[in-house]
Amino acid sequence: MRYAMIIEPGERNYSAYLPDLPGCVATGKTIEELRRRMTEAIELHLDGMREDGLTIPEPTSIADYVEAA
Repeated sequence: MRYAMIIEPGERNYSAYLPDLPGCVATGKTIEELRRRMTEAIELHLDGMREDGLTIPEPTSIADYVEAA
């Protein structure tokens, strides 16, 4: 499955969350580190949901960019 990831820059690092998996978040000093950590976070999050007997949500978010004048 592919989930949309929202990345936000901070003063010293980046943070990210997945709109389709509430509570699944990660941080990293670089975008590359953030992506690695988010991949790990998704695996742990989904494993926890399975252990709790919860349904894994299908990704539904769509990411796009809009230009402003």
